Amino acid sequence: MEFQGADTQEQPSEVDLVGQVEVLLQRLLESFRWLFLRTQQRALQLAVMLCLLALLLWVAVFLYGSFYYSYMPTASFSTPVHFYHSADCQSSAVCSFPMANVSLLRNSRDQVMTYGQPYQISLELEMPESPANQNLGMFMVRMSSYGRDGKIINTAARSTMLHYRSALLQMMATVLLSPLLLSGATEQKQLANIQLFTEYTENSYFPTTGAVIELQSHRVQVYSAHLYIHAHFSGIRYVLYQYPALSAMVGVTWNFAFLTVIILFSSLQYSWNVPMSRSRVRPRSRMRDNRGEGPVHVEPSDITADISDSYAEGVCNHMNTPPLLVSSDPPLGACDVLEESIPEGAGVSEPEPGLQLDQEVGEEGLCAEPEEEQQMAGKNKAELEESSSIPEASADPEQQQANSCIIS
Repeated sequence: MEFQGADTQEQPSEVDLVGQVEVLLQRLLESFRWLFLRTQQRALQLAVMLCLLALLLWVAVFLYGSFYYSYMPTASFSTPVHFYHSADCQSSAVCSFPMANVSLLRNSRDQVMTYGQPYQISLELEMPESPANQNLGMFMVRMSSYGRDGKIINTAARSTMLHYRSALLQMMATVLLSPLLLSGATEQKQLANIQLFTEYTENSYFPTTGAVIELQSHRVQVYSAHLYIHAHFSGIRYVLYQYPALSAMVGVTWNFAFLTVIILFSSLQYSWNVPMSRSRVRPRSRMRDNRGEGPVHVEPSDITADISDSYAEGVCNHMNTPPLLVSSDPPLGACDVLEESIPEGAGVSEPEPGLQLDQEVGEEGLCAEPEEEQQMAGKNKAELEESSSIPEASADPEQQQANSCIIS
């Protein structure tokens, strides 16, 4: 008997222990579930934030690139110059000055130079150190730019010559550079750089489409020639061209900060507008709770405007006689019909301090509380029977509903 009693006393403790373990496991599962949901929510927010930052960065880079390529003109332009001359004379020299016609249009349609931007135009001549060029001395180089109609717009002429080198210096250079000269890695030549225009400005009314270059010498010898056009930047364009990495970093950062500020202000405005829009809509329960707190001013025109057309038409058909001035408490049933026909928040304004109730509405509001309706029903009936000037209310429910509404 004592052994069985001990077993019966141990069984409840084991059941309680199992129950506690189950409760603990449930709490652990709920904790893990809450932690997983919280982590998932944070990860989603982080992903959205990263996507938004990446989008803002891409837009900032795009805006800076668009500004750079629209604001910065062509920095440099080069084109080969091919001279031509007549050779129908009996002289050992050329019969006419070497001339070349150069087009200043990119892809035969786009202007190379931007309007209002000054440019430096120079001609580079690759000339051999031949006895003819050394004995040539100085010669003139002339350039004339023209427009679409072939009219000359601007003309410039500059003089140039080869750099002087003595016979001894030429012999020493030839001996020292003989391996390179024999292998063809180098040549005995000089580069003559002639700056024709220092600040050539394009005219918007007469755009430049080409130029004619002329070497005013019959005995000049030239390997090749190139025309170079360099933009002479100043101000912001100079900074953008000389420091492109720093300018890109500053521009992208500025655009990114500006877009971030715009998004922050937009989010703040949205967060401010949502509570304001919610406060304008007043729930019906709040309207009922405020009846006992203070006077509520209700405009009859606002209420009747929200009543459905069918109900208003039925009320007007029974109102052929003047309105009956009954007690401020309408009968049972009229309140329910009136509240169902009026949508939430329609025609009801917040209670304003200092405003008195309409005499026809009464201090208890449009509809009394259900408990007050039962108490006032008998009193209203007795007052109607004692009053001789007021006719008895009709037993028709529609007539009672019409009498319960205050028509101004």
